[in-house]
Amino acid sequence: MTSPLHSKSIPGPAPRDIRDLTMRELEALGISQVAYVKSVVIDGEPVFAIHAADGTPMALTEDRDVAVAAILQHEMVPALVH
Repeated sequence: MTSPLHSKSIPGPAPRDIRDLTMRELEALGISQVAYVKSVVIDGEPVFAIHAADGTPMALTEDRDVAVAAILQHEMVPALVH
């Protein structure tokens, strides 16, 4: 017996691989409003790097909370990368 959830198709366009989206499509999703924080080591010291969603480096800080606060201050959405 098939579940009712699986017997119906979902209306709308077929799913796509996010790696194939154009810049315009990513911007429509709000990707230009996302920045991520990643721990890195520079000159032997651990720091936190802030990058735009497209990977463009934006800033460095010694404190993760400061990095998140800076992103929020610029009205962006922070994402943490482990």
